[in-house]
Amino acid sequence: MENTLDIAGIMARLPHRYPFLLVDRVLECVPESHIHAYKNVTINEPFFQGHFPGTPIMPGVLILEAMAQAGGLLALSGSGDFENKLFLFRGVDGAKFRRQVVPGDRLDLFCDSLRIKMGVCKMKARAMVDGNIACEAELSAALGENKA
Repeated sequence: MENTLDIAGIMARLPHRYPFLLVDRVLECVPESHIHAYKNVTINEPFFQGHFPGTPIMPGVLILEAMAQAGGLLALSGSGDFENKLFLFRGVDGAKFRRQVVPGDRLDLFCDSLRIKMGVCKMKARAMVDGNIACEAELSAALGENKA
């Protein structure tokens, strides 16, 4: 994988599409080590219509999903055959939400690989806004075959 990715490179690697593609760009990716990506959060996000009218806040589960997608890009970065791989979210441990994410924020996504063993990945993930932690958790996922 290249050190950086634009949206076309991300879409070539992840099966997610609007409105569930939650990574806009990869700024740095070192296979089997770490990734720094981001999502620009805009008022046009469909979830803001109901979460919450008058006080738009990005749902915590979608922050976790954005971190997992960044982690998927990290896990796939070590595979030259990413077109036939699928990153399946398995679990989240120790999730803590530290601040709200609102329209206009840039959600910086960081994942550090803890271990990859027998197709199961475990990583430490953080989502940050303006240098402040919005969410942190340990994520696990499995690399599988894409049957599509």
